[in-house]
Amino acid sequence: MSTRTNRINVIRGCLREFGIVLPVGAIVALKRIPEALDDEAIPGLIRESLRQLLAEIRDTEIRIVALERQLAQLAAENDDIERLRQVSGIGLLTATALYASVGDAGNFQSGRHLAAWIGLTPKEHSSGNRRHLGAISKRGDIYVRMLLTHGARSVLGRAIQMAKANLPLNRLQRWALQLQARAGYNKAAIALANKLTRIAWATWRYRRDFNPDHAAMAGV
Repeated sequence: MSTRTNRINVIRGCLREFGIVLPVGAIVALKRIPEALDDEAIPGLIRESLRQLLAEIRDTEIRIVALERQLAQLAAENDDIERLRQVSGIGLLTATALYASVGDAGNFQSGRHLAAWIGLTPKEHSSGNRRHLGAISKRGDIYVRMLLTHGARSVLGRAIQMAKANLPLNRLQRWALQLQARAGYNKAAIALANKLTRIAWATWRYRRDFNPDHAAMAGV
């Protein structure tokens, strides 16, 4: 997926040099690229190179779909992965990556230990009676941490949309919005990623279904 994004950005940058601006978003951009490549402002050799890049993107998309099908089959055969997918913000990629990275939830004493291992715990700079928590440690698996963070941003964004539409919120969403009001969007998203990791550990370790109305309880 990263390769696909990089190739799209290369085409986007080259076309911009000739005054052709593609819309934001990979899906929309890919729909516009074939038409954009027919523009007479683009020299023939460059046009052919960009078409080869577009062919590479299409091949990559086929591979992505095939891999996702394999992961979906793996998830369907594994109760732990299916249970992880119940947690808000944790989809197929995150669940399978977390399972592959951790192996067994019993390897960690608690969800807090797992969150610290992934690198979602703030660094502490304290002295005497003064306690200061800084940025997250960013230790552990970068890929898993990125997926969990993106998932948390998705959950928070959905909660914001629902709140604006006056739709009912679950307990986890209310907790996230309250934290955002106090600490801002970015800090709230990271804190939510930390909480989702701890919730994922609990559902995995104790073989219990995810309940968003109980997820914000202390000690998860």
